[in-house]
Order: sequence, then C-alpha cells, then structure tokens
Amino acid sequence: MRGTIRIGTRGSALAITQARWVAARIEATYPELTTELVPIRTSGDRFTDRPLASVGGKGLFVKELEEALARGKVDCAVHSLKDLPAQLTPGLVLAAVPEREEPADVLLTRDGVTLADLPRGASVGTSSPRRRALLKWLRPDLKVVPLRGNVDTRLRRLAAGGVDAIVLAAAGLTRLRQSFSKAEVLDSRLFLSAVGQGALAIETRRDHWFDALRCLEHRDSADAVRAERAFLETISGSCHTPLGARGEITGGILALHGLIAHPNGKQVVRGLRRGPRDQAERLGKELAEELLANGGQELLEAAALEQD
Repeated sequence: MRGTIRIGTRGSALAITQARWVAARIEATYPELTTELVPIRTSGDRFTDRPLASVGGKGLFVKELEEALARGKVDCAVHSLKDLPAQLTPGLVLAAVPEREEPADVLLTRDGVTLADLPRGASVGTSSPRRRALLKWLRPDLKVVPLRGNVDTRLRRLAAGGVDAIVLAAAGLTRLRQSFSKAEVLDSRLFLSAVGQGALAIETRRDHWFDALRCLEHRDSADAVRAERAFLETISGSCHTPLGARGEITGGILALHGLIAHPNGKQVVRGLRRGPRDQAERLGKELAEELLANGGQELLEAAALEQD
C-alpha cells in the first residue's frame, strides 16, 4: 500500500492538532504511506458572532469537509464526533472512531471556584443548549450568556473578565495540552456530556482507503458511540436540542446514560440502559424511546418553541 492520504480538517488549533495525531497514527501503521493535511474553512468557523442554531446548526462544522470528500479533493476528514449530525451525507461512511478522550465537561473560572460556590447571578459563558439547560437545572440563579469561538478565544474572554466562568470539553483542553488543574471536572452522571463528546470521527468514501483507515478504530470507543448516535438519531436531535448521552463498556456490557432537558433547565428526563455491546444501536434506540415516552417529547417541543 503506497501513496498519500489527503486529510481534510478544519483550520482551528484543536482541529489541526487532532488531524496531526491521526496522520501520525496512519504513518506509524503504514510506513510506506505519507499524509497531507488539507485545512478547510467551514461555515461554522465563519459565523462566530451568532449561535449555531440560528445559522444552521452543528452540521456547519462538517458541511465543507464532506463536500471536499464527495468531490475527491480529500481522502478522509477528521471531525470532532460531537459535530457530526445523526445522518451522514449519502456516499460517505465512518471508517473509524479512535480511542476516546475523557468525555466530561469542565468549569473554568479565574480563581478555581466550583459550580456550587459561584456567587448568585454569576455569568457562565456557553452557546451549547445542553450546557445551558444543565447549568440552569443545577443553578437556576446563574446568568448563562452566549459564548462561541475556539478554545483560546473563550479562555481569553474568561481571563479578560467578560464572564465569571466558562464550560469547555475536557478532551479539547487535553489535546491542546492546556492545563485544567484548577478547573472543576463536572460530575458526568449529573452533567451528562454531548453525544460523541471526546471522540474523533474519521469519515471517508467507501473506496480503497477505507480499509487502511480502519487501523484507527478503537472498539470500546466505537461501540459506545454507536449507542449514543442511535439515541440521537431516534430522538431526531439537532443543535437546538438539550440532550446528552454517554456510553461506557465494562466486561462486554454497555451502559448507556441519556437525558433530555427543558431549554431553561426546568425539567430533566434521564434514564439508563444496559446490555451486550453488540446491541449498541438497539440500546440507544430503546433508551431514546423510553425518555420520549416519559416526558421527553414535551421537552423537545418546548425546545422547538423557544427556537421559533
């Protein structure tokens, strides 16, 4: 197997770091191959002054990458898996989900204050409907303000005093080698992470590179993500939907936690399903149906009304 694999990636520092990691893994497995990073600016990177929901949703971070794949301008694309819509573009497939980083969220403040100890009325920056809902559920007194941009942009906003706290994914900080020793790692059972958070997705066409890219697959991570994405697809979730899911595998058994929240944190419906790992999609579908039947459907309708 010889040639050059062109890897499509967003141009942010985090995206480039992730793509370089993937490139190094490919070249370590196949020394006869070379890799080339192809940075592509996405719509999500251009519209940083507005909430994602108002400009088309998380799919804006993958749209141009998928177009480049479909046209043969790149051979694969590296995504943060949480940015991928439940349905992939026809003709494209997930070749691999590499080993996942810690999926938890972290709360950062200038002086190491925890979520419980933030003063009443403190401002917390996030543009994630899930994070907003869970913050308001745990601390209704907090002021949650929109905050988009890459990791460095949000850290600068915090340092400058624009907000009292921000919530970021632990995985992004880890990959950028940003210390969060003074940050609070939020309890993942209460503050459930986004579908696919902490995982990467290697998307490609089903051509001769597909089998080569399979070397990046990490089975535990991939099976957990399959359950989470089945949960997302069954709910028909979008960037407007405050929902979370996290799959964990122990001894061949997959435990899937999921939740749907009211946009303002007034109510949270959550549940848990366990079963064999080879039934990941079924577990995700069943958990979603359970939550929808137990009040989740009304919460989705509330989210849709708020968006309108």
